Amino acid sequence: MIPLRDNVPANRFPIVTVWLIVLNFLAFLYELRLGENAEYFLMDYGIVPVRYTNHAVASHFTLVEQALPFFTSMFLHGGWIHLLGNMWILWIFGDNVEDHLGRARYLALYIVGGLMAGLVHVYTNAGSQLPTIGASGAVAAIMGAYFRFFPHARVETIIPPLFFIIELPAILFLGWWFLLQFFNGTLTLLGGRGDFGGVAWWAHIGGFAFGFLGASRYVRRRQPYPSEAYS
Repeated sequence: MIPLRDNVPANRFPIVTVWLIVLNFLAFLYELRLGENAEYFLMDYGIVPVRYTNHAVASHFTLVEQALPFFTSMFLHGGWIHLLGNMWILWIFGDNVEDHLGRARYLALYIVGGLMAGLVHVYTNAGSQLPTIGASGAVAAIMGAYFRFFPHARVETIIPPLFFIIELPAILFLGWWFLLQFFNGTLTLLGGRGDFGGVAWWAHIGGFAFGFLGASRYVRRRQPYPSEAYS
């Protein structure tokens, strides 16, 4: 399912969301400039689980070198589709969460959600030697917060493979997305891999769960959402 827009108008311009999108694009353009050296760059600044779970490997890195990838990895992407998919989801759902939380708390949710997603990935994929990159965990935290704040909003959605457009309740759209992550994540654990198919499913799950739980203390009284207003 591909979201097109929701029907929750934001009261102010989502400056933090825009800057996060800009930073992700700038980071990806830098990756492209590296050419063949990008592989080494991603090994240094992506999350490589074995660096944290194997003492012999971990001993080669300083504390700063170990901590840094948890921050840098959430601004790196493996291709245009990876980048555009994450940034589009952030644009659809981020403006309302930023509006609801305020800019500082929203940014904190994004960053800490990404960190938690990275930790969950390391835990569920301890032996992996592959770098994990992408804003998916941080974006999933924003989706989890949106699910908590606006469960009765409606999301205009493209349904493949026929590509017809329908309007879905946010609780259905995001609930179905989460169930897919959980189903695929469970299969990867049974198969012994947490990044099966190149997707860190449990990072998504961890980010979403953190966003949902972290947002719970900031829930306001539900307001009606006009079906004719889309953002």
